[in-house]
Amino acid sequence: MVSRIFEALQRSEVERPGFPFSEPSSSAAELLQAVENGKCDVEEFNSVSVIASPDSRLVTLTAEETLAAEKFRYLGVRLRQLQQGRKLKKVLITSTIAEEGKSFVSANLATTLARRRQQTVLLLEGDLRRPVLAQQFGLPTLPGLSEWLQGDETRIENIYNLDRPPLWILPAGKPPENPLELIQSGKLSDLFERLTSWFDWIVIDSPPLLTLADTTVWARRADGVLLIVREGKTEKRLLKRGLEALQHPSLLGVVFNHCSDADQSNYYQRYAQVGQNSNAGVKVIKLQPIEDVAKHT
Repeated sequence: MVSRIFEALQRSEVERPGFPFSEPSSSAAELLQAVENGKCDVEEFNSVSVIASPDSRLVTLTAEETLAAEKFRYLGVRLRQLQQGRKLKKVLITSTIAEEGKSFVSANLATTLARRRQQTVLLLEGDLRRPVLAQQFGLPTLPGLSEWLQGDETRIENIYNLDRPPLWILPAGKPPENPLELIQSGKLSDLFERLTSWFDWIVIDSPPLLTLADTTVWARRADGVLLIVREGKTEKRLLKRGLEALQHPSLLGVVFNHCSDADQSNYYQRYAQVGQNSNAGVKVIKLQPIEDVAKHT
């Protein structure tokens, strides 16, 4: 029974004085014991919040008044609250397999965090094999992270800056022949030390967790991980394997992508006319930080 997930979460909660939300200490290890084979059904997770995603991938830039953008703002608030109680600066976004929406969440979350004044945010593309962020933001594909890692230059000139919001973006660049070797290099370790001192938030869009070894390397560099789950596509056996690969307390939560929820349909329709693309290709996504799910079950 998937409800056992929430029992495991409740057992693993650690309350922090003055901190309004509980945080899982070893939730991944207990979660994987509760996951059964089959398709993920979002209703089994007792959802508490919903957003809708139109065709425009960057809803937080192109459709700020939609429910979609509002729910990304909600997720940003949750992460800031977590940051008050623990070390949390480098957030990794991943999924079990491809086409579950990790780049969509990465881009919109980074844009949302960048709207907070007096905080600097970097969106780093860690998927060197299938880069998409440059295209999403309309940036030059080259040069990028892979070119810098393969070169002799120590000065970083491959980071792009958006004026509104003030978001910094480091795209992947051209897919290299040896991506795993590059991300394991000491040069990337040195880069992370510098980036950590420069930015308040670093959002890392990583490859899928189960298909490549790259993501486990990125996860070791991150302070926290958000796992993307697509309703009707992500199999629970894959989710179990993903949780096994993330057996550490840095698992922050689960983002449900491409969900359906009739209760929110009327709410979304009120926002459907905001922005040129806001009424096209409606999808629904549920953002569920693990500590928030446990609190409401």
